[in-house]
Amino acid sequence: MADGYNGVFGAFPYAFRSSRSLLFKSYVLVSAAAVGLISLFVLIGVVVLVGNTAAVQGGSLTLSRAFYIVVGLLVVLPAVAPILVVARRHRRGIESRDRYEAALAVAGFLFLLSLYFGLVASMPETFVLDGETVTRPAPSGVFAPVVALLYAIPSAFSWVVPLGGALLIAAVHRLLG
Repeated sequence: MADGYNGVFGAFPYAFRSSRSLLFKSYVLVSAAAVGLISLFVLIGVVVLVGNTAAVQGGSLTLSRAFYIVVGLLVVLPAVAPILVVARRHRRGIESRDRYEAALAVAGFLFLLSLYFGLVASMPETFVLDGETVTRPAPSGVFAPVVALLYAIPSAFSWVVPLGGALLIAAVHRLLG
């Protein structure tokens, strides 16, 4: 293979091998695991949705099935973007500074953390689990102020938290790249 990698899957080992930043190499490994897990969840969600709606014909159900996949892509793409950018830069012979790759790794880790924070922010105050009404736990411990801040975000706007993480990746690339 002349150019070093072939597509998204080949970019992961290529970026890992070509980077000099240990922080970025760790991000490649962590993001590969996270993207694999997220992809598995999306795939299971689509299979369950199709199984639950198999007898119903077309229309809005087809749209909701596609929506699962679109949301999955919107979650996976920012996590993969730093790896693709670094692999592309190395493949083209553009010298990447270690500071740039480390900053992309930090932004990538913060994006993955923002996905979790977005899930916490989306948790309703009360919900039904196995037929039982459950109240979300009260914030406690060292991270109580962070959890309280996330709980204060309306559930309908919880998507803003991961969006901020994705915009951080774009800003790091724009400013340092």
